[in-house]
Amino acid sequence: MTPIRLLQTAVLPALNELATEGIPANVNAARFILAIALQESSLIHRRQVVNGTESGPAMSYWQFEKGGGCVDVLSHPSTALKMKNICGSFNVLSDPASLWEAMRYQDIVAASAARLLIYSLPHSLPETANEGWDQYVSAWRPGKPRPDEWAEN
Repeated sequence: MTPIRLLQTAVLPALNELATEGIPANVNAARFILAIALQESSLIHRRQVVNGTESGPAMSYWQFEKGGGCVDVLSHPSTALKMKNICGSFNVLSDPASLWEAMRYQDIVAASAARLLIYSLPHSLPETANEGWDQYVSAWRPGKPRPDEWAEN
């Protein structure tokens, strides 16, 4: 997957879907969602790689875990209803296991969840690489953070 293709086929459509839920689409959101996908999966793996195989607990280019990000976006007061509505629009049951499974190949659903996880933070969208890193770490809680790669992403 290329960054432009992901932007066109998933990120922008997800932002448009979320605009109907009252979350304005903007360039900062698109840039941040794309940067996170690059950081998490390099746009190569739809499932987390463990010991050389795609068998880990995280799904999608944004690497959501069933008991982590999936639970977060389905339960946070500012995102729960919005995520449930997105799930309904894409014929996905609105429970963590179903969302997690759907995210592997439904990129609009996954990008929507990524935007909602960001939306649940108590900050405005980041405008600098440092602000972006801080918000990314706060929302994704990466097990093996790679700060040296963030600015490029």
